[in-house]
Amino acid sequence: MVTIRPITAKDEPEWRQLWTGYLEFYETSVPEKMYKTSFARLLSSDDHEFCGLIAESGGKLVGLTHYLFHRHMWKQENTCYLQDLYADPSVRGQGIGRALIEAVYAAADAAGAPSVYWLTQEFNYTGRMLYDRIGQKTPFIRYNRA
Repeated sequence: MVTIRPITAKDEPEWRQLWTGYLEFYETSVPEKMYKTSFARLLSSDDHEFCGLIAESGGKLVGLTHYLFHRHMWKQENTCYLQDLYADPSVRGQGIGRALIEAVYAAADAAGAPSVYWLTQEFNYTGRMLYDRIGQKTPFIRYNRA
């Protein structure tokens, strides 16, 4: 049985472990200051800050997602950017990722933001199998400032 719920202050130690796993999967890291800043953002009541959801099973945190609502120049409604999605490797294949994405869809619907989008690395084959079932791949290519 999995429960999806908003992140709370008491989740910080386990959230930190999950987010570290997420960052390591994408072969990156952040300094300690960003852990503190990011967690504070997730707890903020500011409508323009990140929101966070946790997947909990058996009293243990097993997954997370971070998302943000923002304006869109082509739509009157806000859109929702799902920035981070992670399920602990020990629970992959059990519907945790799907449940987290569907919870973001529900949050977006409740906020009047019908559009939800996310990015992933090409090498994330396992995640992409889920994304192909629950989302629609677009032809956009991402560029970053050099």
